[in-house]
Amino acid sequence: MLPTATPPDAQTPSPVPTPAVLNVEHSVNGRRWSWREGADNPATNRLGAALAQQLGIPEIVGRLLAMRGVSPEHAPHFLAPSLRALMPDPSCLTDMDKAAARMAQAVQAGETIGVFGDYDVDGACASAVLAAFFEQLGCSVLTHIPDRMTEGYGPNLPALEALVAQGATLLVCVDCGTASAPILNQLAGKADVVVLDHHKSEDALPDILATVNPNRVDCTSGLGHICAAALSFLATVATRRTLRQNGFFTAEHPQPDLRPLLDLVALATVCDVMPLQGVNRLFVAEGLKIMAARQRVGIAALLEVAGVSKAPDAFSCGFALGPRINAGGRIAEAALGLRLLRCPDVHDAKQMAERLDAVNRRRQDVEADILNRAMEQAAEQRDAGHGVILLAGQDWHPGVVGIVAGRIKERFNRPALVGAQQEDGSIKGSGRSVPGLDLGTVIIAARQAGMLKTGGGHAMAAGFSLDAGRLAEFHTFLNTRLPQAAALPPTVDLTIDAVVAVSGATAELAGDMAALAPFGAGNPEPLLALPNATIVRTDRIGRDGNTLRVLIRASNGSRLKALLFKAEGNPLAQVLEDATRPSLHLAGYLRAESWNGRTDATFFVQDVAHA
Repeated sequence: MLPTATPPDAQTPSPVPTPAVLNVEHSVNGRRWSWREGADNPATNRLGAALAQQLGIPEIVGRLLAMRGVSPEHAPHFLAPSLRALMPDPSCLTDMDKAAARMAQAVQAGETIGVFGDYDVDGACASAVLAAFFEQLGCSVLTHIPDRMTEGYGPNLPALEALVAQGATLLVCVDCGTASAPILNQLAGKADVVVLDHHKSEDALPDILATVNPNRVDCTSGLGHICAAALSFLATVATRRTLRQNGFFTAEHPQPDLRPLLDLVALATVCDVMPLQGVNRLFVAEGLKIMAARQRVGIAALLEVAGVSKAPDAFSCGFALGPRINAGGRIAEAALGLRLLRCPDVHDAKQMAERLDAVNRRRQDVEADILNRAMEQAAEQRDAGHGVILLAGQDWHPGVVGIVAGRIKERFNRPALVGAQQEDGSIKGSGRSVPGLDLGTVIIAARQAGMLKTGGGHAMAAGFSLDAGRLAEFHTFLNTRLPQAAALPPTVDLTIDAVVAVSGATAELAGDMAALAPFGAGNPEPLLALPNATIVRTDRIGRDGNTLRVLIRASNGSRLKALLFKAEGNPLAQVLEDATRPSLHLAGYLRAESWNGRTDATFFVQDVAHA
C-alpha cells in the first residue's frame, strides 16, 4: 500500500430529520429505511392525485410521478416520450452547424472520414453511430479506439496521423478531445478536426474546425446531461438536414432513417449513467424498442451470450451488455467492442461476443483479486477519519481500478479514488463520487495546481495521473476540497417509495408502475416496502443454487413469490431461511413476469428487517 495523507478532523454527522419507514433504523444490511423525498409530503400526495385524475392512471403511479418531480405539463411526455415533443434542435449546440456543414461536405465529396473514440461503451457506441451513418451515405470510414495501457485516454498524435496517412481528410473525435488542444492543434494543415464530446474542461479549447460539447462554458443548449453517443446522433441529424438543404438526396437515393441508430444511443446513455429524463428518456425508450427487434447483429449476439432472452431493458444494457463491451477496453483488445457493434456477419458476431464474454469473466477475476485488498485498505482509511478514500497499488491492473473505486464508494458511502502504479513510477487511476460532491471539478483543480499530470471528468466520475511521490499531497487536497465527505453517514439510507401490503403487491400494480420505465439514473425504479410478511417456504434454485426463492403469504391468504439473488453467504438469505423467524419487513422491486401465457407478480428482495 502506498502512503496517503493524515486525515482531517472528522465532522459531526447531521441529525436524522424524519422518522424511518416502518421504524427500520437498522436493517439486516445495516441500513436505515427512509422515504424518498416528497413521499410523506401532503403536497406531493395532492399533486399525485391530480396527475392520476388528469392522466387516468392509478393514484400510486401519480404519486410516483410527483415524487420524481414530473409536472402536470410534462407528465404526458414522460409516460409516452415522442421524438416530435422532446427532440432538440441540434443547432442549439455551439459549433454544431459548423460541424454539420463540414461533415456534409465530406459526404458530398466522397471523402474518407476518420473516427477516433474513447475505449468505453459510450465511445464505442458514438463511433458506431457515426460509422454507420457515413457508410450508409457512401463514405469510407476509418476508426480507432486507443489502447488503455499503451495509448491512454484521449486523442494521441501517432494514432491521428495514422488515420490521415490512410487517407482521412476529416477527423472526428468522439467522447474525448475537449481537453486535447496541444495534440489536436498539431493537425492544422493535415486534416480538418471536429470534436463531439461531453466532458467538462476548463482548459482552452482546441483551435480546430468545431468543438461540439454541451458542457463547454459558452454553450447554452441545456444538454449537458447527454452522452457522446447521443451527441453523435444529433450530429447525424444536423448533417442529414444540411445534406437535404444542399439537394443531396434524390428519389433514387433517399435520406436515411436515423431511428435505427437509437439502440446504440440507448446503450451508451444507460452505461454512461446519464439521467433518464427529457431527451435521454426519449432516446432510451425508443432505442430499447429497436434493440428488442435484434436487428443489429452485434447487439443480438451479445444479448444471446449474456442469456437475455426477453426484450432488453435498461438493466440489460447496464449489467449484461455494458460490462462485456467495456471488458475489451479494460484488459484486452480495446477496439473489440466497436468491431462487434459494427459487425454485419452473424457468425463473426457470435465469435466476438463469446470472446468478450470470456474477457469479461477474466476481468471479474482480476477485479475480485484487487477488490479484496482494496476494501481492507479503504476500511483503514475510513476508520482513520478520511472523508475521501485514495488508494494505489503497485500490481493493480489499471483497467479495473474504476470499477474497484465504484465498489468502494458504494460500500463506504465516500468518494473513492483508486490508482495503479505504472512502470515509470507514476500512478494512473479513476475515481467515483457520491451525489452532491463534484469530483470532476476537484480533479481539474488539482491538475491546474500542478499536482496531477492529467485529470478531468464528471461530477460522479473522473480520471487522473500523478507521480507516486505526490500521492499524500493529493489526498490532503481531496480531503480539503471535499470536507463534506467526512460528515457522510457510513451507509446510504435505503430509499422507499411506498409501503404496500402483501395482498396489494399484484401483477396489476407491477404493470401500472412499469409505465414509469425505463428506469435508471434520474428515474429510479420504485422501491416498495412490504410490512409484516409471513414466510411460508424457501428453497434454493438455479444451476449453482445461488438464488433463494421465497413464498410469502398475505393476510387474505393470497401468495406472492419473491427472489433473492446472490444468496450464498448473504445475511438476508440467512434471515429468510431461518425457520424460527418472526414476520419480516421486506424491501424490494415488484415486477410482472409472464410465463406460458400467465402473468404473475414477483418481488425482488433488496433488504430485510425484523418486524
